[in-house]
Amino acid sequence: MCGPPGLGSPRPGRDSVARVGVYFDSATATPLHPVARQAFQAAAEEGWADPGKLYTQARRARQLLDAARATAAEVLGARPDELHFTAGGADAVRQAVEGVRRARGRRVVVHSAVEHSAVIRAAGPDAVAVPVSLTGRVDLDELATAVNSAEVALAALQSANHEVGTVQPVATAAELCAGAGVPLLVDAAQSIGRAALPTGWSLLAGSARKWGGPAGVGVLAVRKGTRWERPWEAAADVPAIVAAAASLRAVHEAAAAESARQHALVDEIRRTVAATVPDVEVVGDSVERLPHIVTFSCLYVDGEVLLQALDRAGFAVSSGSACTADTLRPSHVLAAMGVLTHGNVRVSLHRDVSEEDVRRFLTVLPPLVAAARAEAGVAGL
Repeated sequence: MCGPPGLGSPRPGRDSVARVGVYFDSATATPLHPVARQAFQAAAEEGWADPGKLYTQARRARQLLDAARATAAEVLGARPDELHFTAGGADAVRQAVEGVRRARGRRVVVHSAVEHSAVIRAAGPDAVAVPVSLTGRVDLDELATAVNSAEVALAALQSANHEVGTVQPVATAAELCAGAGVPLLVDAAQSIGRAALPTGWSLLAGSARKWGGPAGVGVLAVRKGTRWERPWEAAADVPAIVAAAASLRAVHEAAAAESARQHALVDEIRRTVAATVPDVEVVGDSVERLPHIVTFSCLYVDGEVLLQALDRAGFAVSSGSACTADTLRPSHVLAAMGVLTHGNVRVSLHRDVSEEDVRRFLTVLPPLVAAARAEAGVAGL
C-alpha cells in the first residue's frame, strides 16, 4: 500500500532505547518506536497544514491523513471510513460511550469489574459491573443477564486485562450482546500490535502510546450499522497520526516473532518468581494471557517500598491499579479477582527488553523482597 513518508519504511533493528536502568512498564506507555520518530519528522515537513482546507498544502496534509487512516484501518480489521483518530486512548473510550448514549438515548453501561479506569469513569455511577473469576475472566452468565435490560446503552469488555494480562472471551460476549441488541465496545489498548484482535465488536478503542506511537493519539473504530454519533471533534495532528500509523504497521509486521519472544520471557518470570520468592502469588491466567504482562503480589511487603527499591536497582516497574492515581491504592482489578492486592508488582515488556534484563531482574528481586519484609518487621520469610 502506498502511504505517507515513513509508512512504508522497513522495521529497523532492535535499537536500544535511551533510558536510565531497565523500563518494565510498557503496559502504561511503550518507548517511541524508531519508525514513529522517522515518520513524524518526514510528515512534519509536509503535513503541517490544516487538512480541512482546500489549498495545496492542506490537500497534501489530507493525503497524509487519509493514507494513515487506511494503514491503521487495515491493521485493525476495519474499513477506513469506520476509523476515527482521537486525542488518546481515554478520549477514544469517552467518545465511544458518549456517542452510543446519544444515538441510542440510553445511559446504562455494562462492563466487567476489571476494565481500565478510563472505561469505568466514562461509564459513570449508574453502570453495572459484571464480576470476574479468580484469573480475571468475565462471568459470561452474569454478563448475559446484565445486558438484557431495556436501559442498557452498550456493554464494554477489554480484549485483555491491562494489569494481569488475562485474555477475555470477547467473541462469545459479542454473541451475547448481539442477541440482546446491545453494541459491544472493546478496549483493545493492550492487544493492538501484540496479539490477534477479537472479532464481533461494534466499537474498538486503542492508544498509540501503547504500541510505540506518540502520546495524544487514539483510535476508535465504529462498525457500520452501529448507532453512534460523534460527540466532539478532535483537531487532527497529522504528523503524530502518521507516526502512530507507521509504528502500528511496524509492530504488527513483527508481532508474531516479538510476541513469542516476550511470551517465553514472561513464562520464565512466572516460574522463577514462584520458585524463589516465598509467599508470593502470581496472578492472572497462565495460558490465556497477553505475551508481555506478568503481575505478582508479595505478602508482608509494602508495594511502594518494593517499587522504590527496584527503581534504585535499575528497574522501572508498576504497582497498584494502573492509571488510577499517583498513590498506591489497592488495585480495583486485583480486588475484583479476589487475589492479594498488597506488595503488587506488574512487569510489562517491550521490544528493547532483553533476556539479560529479565534475568538480572530475577536475580535482584528475591533479596529486595526479603529486605522490604525485614524493614516491615517481618523476618524469616
